[in-house]
Amino acid sequence: MPETKTTALVLAAGKGTRMRSARAKVLQTLLNEPMLFYVYEALAPIVRDDVLTVVGHDADSVAAAFPAMADRFVMQAEQLGTGHALQVAWEAVEKTGATHCLVINGDTPLVTVEALERLMTAREGCDLAFMTITPRDTGAFGRVVRDRERLVRAIVEAKDYDFSQHGPVTGEVNAGIYLLKVATIGPLLEKLENANKSGEYYITDLVGLAVDQGLCVEGVQAGNDVSLMGINSPRELIAAESTLRARIVDELIDRGVLIHNPGTVIIGPRVEIEPGAEIFGHCEIYGASRVAAGARLGSYNHITDATFAPGCVVREFNHIEKAAVGEGATVGPYSRLRPGARLEKNARIGNFVEMKKAVLGEGAKASHLTYLGDAEVGAGANIGAGTITCNYDGKNKFTTRIGAGAFIGSNTALVAPVSVGDNALIGAGSTITKDVPDNQTGIARGKQVNLRRSLKKN
Repeated sequence: MPETKTTALVLAAGKGTRMRSARAKVLQTLLNEPMLFYVYEALAPIVRDDVLTVVGHDADSVAAAFPAMADRFVMQAEQLGTGHALQVAWEAVEKTGATHCLVINGDTPLVTVEALERLMTAREGCDLAFMTITPRDTGAFGRVVRDRERLVRAIVEAKDYDFSQHGPVTGEVNAGIYLLKVATIGPLLEKLENANKSGEYYITDLVGLAVDQGLCVEGVQAGNDVSLMGINSPRELIAAESTLRARIVDELIDRGVLIHNPGTVIIGPRVEIEPGAEIFGHCEIYGASRVAAGARLGSYNHITDATFAPGCVVREFNHIEKAAVGEGATVGPYSRLRPGARLEKNARIGNFVEMKKAVLGEGAKASHLTYLGDAEVGAGANIGAGTITCNYDGKNKFTTRIGAGAFIGSNTALVAPVSVGDNALIGAGSTITKDVPDNQTGIARGKQVNLRRSLKKN
């Protein structure tokens, strides 16, 4: 039996006018990831890196979102239908040396690897195979026409369906995922016509053309598996996002992650959470975040691209982005960790503390009302309430260094670049503009003057 090779072709050129958005349809997000991301993820185990993508509307933005895929983009300058997209891309498909082409729309974020593998099993001896579903609402999906022997005869778009010609509607519709044999289907592309109510060239017309040529055509039935349906409106996008959210949360629970009030937890597809982690409801975790076993994330936290070590505790109402929380460290409530923030082992930040590109050393603490920007805080240091690192002079940013065991009094302003030595003490209310050596005390504030109070009445 000759060796087979499959190239995937993702159709991602459409504008998606019903989405009411200027950006490309495939860049609409679910759980903070573009819907095209999910299609690529489903294809990866099947075709690995052999994926072509047809782009058109807002193509530059699609390329910016997926730079690793952009060198295999095919431009469809005019969007004249799915059949036209296939015609435009066919030369690139043939150049891959593939025996088969798996065609999928870029607006199907719920598609699973299992569904695609079912279609792939139809490859042997079949010239054209496609997935079909029987949803409750057939909507605008192309109708599948079968003969009395239940053999596929055609796919007819909803607006072109004629009951007198095609017979009663069966409820079986086209899911828009095809497996095409390159050698036999390629010659049919030039036969596609746009004599329909939309004036477009349809991939679905290949089914009737293949049947007329006596080729093997198979509709692979997937029942009412709505995961294969594309997204065409904001309402459908919201429904798909809800399905994805529940799918991810359920999988994590099954793997041993303790999730309280799971219906209110939102976790993105790239997030990694180890069994034994504990998460409380009304928590959102996105991007490439990683949560280790033994970490505890409280309610009402918004987290993106952050890491959490074993034994750390994130209390309620925090915003954390591109930050790292170390082993046994404590965050919040009401704290903000911005990109570059890092808490070392057993470090603590509390109410209304903000960190940006700053390191809080092992056992160090900033309990409340503090801003640490472009700062390095040594182990065991204590940062008093109201302390700020003045890291920006209007043109450049500078670093503040605070030594191990240092004590920074309340309402201190540290004007960078400046260093506070190990075990140094800064008096409350000081504005520090010069370095303070190890084991010394720095005080920089005006001398207190008491004046007699006038009690004269007007």
